[in-house]
Amino acid sequence: MPEQRAVVGAEIGLHARAAAVFVRAVTDTGLPVTIRKKDGRPVDARSLLEVMTEDFGHGCEVFLGVAPEALRDDQTAAGVKSALNALSAVLEATEAR
Repeated sequence: MPEQRAVVGAEIGLHARAAAVFVRAVTDTGLPVTIRKKDGRPVDARSLLEVMTEDFGHGCEVFLGVAPEALRDDQTAAGVKSALNALSAVLEATEAR
C-alpha cells in the first residue's frame, strides 16, 4: 500500500476547522485515503466524523495510505504518491486555512 508519514501541525490537532480542511483535501483527490496512528487502525480520511473521533492531536505522527485494490485503472502509483505528499503538507500546516 502506498503510504506517507506526516505530523499534525495544527495547534488543536485534527478537530473542527483543521479536520474539515484536511477531509475536503482528501475528498478532492478522489482517492480512498485512510489515516492512522503508528499502531492504530486505519480510518476513512474522507469521513469528518471518523477523523475527528480518532483524536489526532498536535504533533501526532500519522500515516496516510491507499489500498492498491481500491485504485481505479486510471490511477497510477505516481499520482497516488503525489496526492499523499500534498495531503501530508495539509496536515503539517500550522494553521487551518
